[in-house]
Amino acid sequence: MPTARPVVVSGMRPTGRLHLGHLHGALSNWVRLQEGHDCFFFSADWHALTTSYHQTDAIRPAEREMFVDFIAAGIDPARATLFVQSQVKEHAELALLLGMITPLGWLERSPSYKEIRENLTDRDLALYGFLGYPVLMTADIVLYKATRVPVGADQVAHLELSREIVRKFNGHYGAVFPEPQPLLTEAAKVVGTDGRKMSKSYGNSIELGEPAESTRKKIMAAVTDPARKRRQDPGNPEVCGIFYLHRIYSDPATVAWVDGNCRTAGIGCVDCKRKLLERLEPDQERMRERREALLARPGDLDELIQLGNGRARAVAAATMDQVRAAMKL
Repeated sequence: MPTARPVVVSGMRPTGRLHLGHLHGALSNWVRLQEGHDCFFFSADWHALTTSYHQTDAIRPAEREMFVDFIAAGIDPARATLFVQSQVKEHAELALLLGMITPLGWLERSPSYKEIRENLTDRDLALYGFLGYPVLMTADIVLYKATRVPVGADQVAHLELSREIVRKFNGHYGAVFPEPQPLLTEAAKVVGTDGRKMSKSYGNSIELGEPAESTRKKIMAAVTDPARKRRQDPGNPEVCGIFYLHRIYSDPATVAWVDGNCRTAGIGCVDCKRKLLERLEPDQERMRERREALLARPGDLDELIQLGNGRARAVAAATMDQVRAAMKL
């Protein structure tokens, strides 16, 4: 008898165009996972409301751009289920039921809750939805009986709260849900054009499939080793965002060439950036062509997402039948 494939669930908030950080931090791994797993990748539009409930007009256009980037990056809708969270109402029902058993103290101790409140000081986060988002996240995961959730090492603590909620539910009502295990992923480090982590909110990102002229302009203006003031000064590639991109895009011989010549001032930062563009620009052009082909057929994209919504609803409905039976509702 063939064994069932492991189930993977992951999602992103719809914030529009994705960038190289998303590609190498998550999407490339999702593409690999779809080969041997049953994957559910979704637009977390309800999660977007937890910090930006006043910006709902932007969600749908941003969602379309995000799904285009998913597919352009290699996610295959025939092998992975792409869907919209809010189009599967069982997410809300399960989140409500899980919220009934989740202690308030668990939510207040959440690392994400503290971190986001400290970083997003420009908006009011004293909200029920924001405090309770880990419960909705748990519902997102267990609704599909996910056994694995791709996370970085710094996110394992966030998933542990979901595991605690599952243990409490199963302890009260029976073993309905498997405990989701972290699927640790070694994400490539992608530094933005200003030397910080690449992020749209920092304005330092390079979008997937960005036109060649724009990509080139951003790369040539990007911060390198701040201690290297003159061409003849030796540099330290370990603090240079361009070098991190070389590790992703260039072959080992080129990476070694850049490393050695940077440290000995054998090349300048302009030489290093031009060498990177030899690899980055063709990759960006391929991505741009795939994006434009998808955007030229909006009806096809809508149909793919509707099919994914339907597949997700079928799985979610079956799970909720089991949940209601276990809870005698």
